[in-house]
Amino acid sequence: MLKEGKKEKIIGVSILIFVIVFIVIIKTFVVDKNKNLTHIYGAVGGGKEDFLADEDFNKILAKKYGVKFVSDTWSNGKTVKEDVRRENGDMYDLIFFSDQRFYDYYKTSPKFDEAQRYTVLDGGLTLNTPIVIYSWDIVVDALIKENIVTLKDGVYYITDMNKMIDYILQGKKWSDIGLDIYGYININSTDPVTSSPGATYYGLLLSIMSGGDINENNINNVLPKLKQFYQKSGYMNNTPADLFELYLKTGVGSKPMIVDYEKSIIEFKNSNPKGYEEIKDSIRMLYPTPTIWNSHCIATLSEKGNKYLKAFEDKDIQQIAWEKYGFRVGISGGVYDVSKIGINGIPQSITSTTAGLKMDIYNNLIDYLSN
Repeated sequence: MLKEGKKEKIIGVSILIFVIVFIVIIKTFVVDKNKNLTHIYGAVGGGKEDFLADEDFNKILAKKYGVKFVSDTWSNGKTVKEDVRRENGDMYDLIFFSDQRFYDYYKTSPKFDEAQRYTVLDGGLTLNTPIVIYSWDIVVDALIKENIVTLKDGVYYITDMNKMIDYILQGKKWSDIGLDIYGYININSTDPVTSSPGATYYGLLLSIMSGGDINENNINNVLPKLKQFYQKSGYMNNTPADLFELYLKTGVGSKPMIVDYEKSIIEFKNSNPKGYEEIKDSIRMLYPTPTIWNSHCIATLSEKGNKYLKAFEDKDIQQIAWEKYGFRVGISGGVYDVSKIGINGIPQSITSTTAGLKMDIYNNLIDYLSN
């Protein structure tokens, strides 16, 4: 018989051998499996980080398409000013803009102070979410009485945006429409001078103020009115996430109405179901008529980039993008079963929208406001 010490030594060695074999197996079947995936590199704008990092989304990319996506964060402005290359000097396979105007602008010839651009092989609108106004039940009830808001098929629409704008410009108070809320009627937004979401919203306002036809010839007639609106808006946050959090935490007295994206409430419900239950009966979403899309666009720079773009046609990927992160996928924003979201007041489709403005119009707008 083996002595007790020898027996324990043999058991220990056996366990060590088992652990080593187990590690080798893991490396062979897991690490090597990842090595066999096609690595696709992208310069990515903000607003979609959680979705792109989603475990289920990336499993589909790996299993169905043999793809692993590696992203670096780039601001939209940086992509049209600097040479869009990785740190090691290699080219990216794609640029994933967070604003369509930069996608459109990237495909034009660079100006004297801008870097040379790469040929865009394919691309277009990939992830979409419309601008909405978040408010509260008592505020919306008052706006319905003012014939500014209309409830149709369970969805609240701002059907008279011009009247809403006039109330703000005229300096009407919340008390003027029967609400026990301190201060002047206002819709809080992020700053259009420093924030892409804010600029998108002000682009919508510019379009509405011009009757839907804004161009280089008539923009100067509308900008003074828009600047007056901007000046009455007071302090502005720079990020929509901060503004949405303040809206939820401080309530109707502090933030009666804010501008944000449709996707924000869907993300909030999924990330904080308990918090959503606490506010779901009093929160209201208002769809401006018209509204405007915030469109995240892919510009492919290689065949590998084309492969990644193609994956967004996958129904399973589209389902994750919509049901977990609130992105409507596709050129027209897609058509989804909104009942699966479990949030009242979201329309099946967005039908009243205005086209995004060209980069030169936005630059003119931002320059005028900042001066």
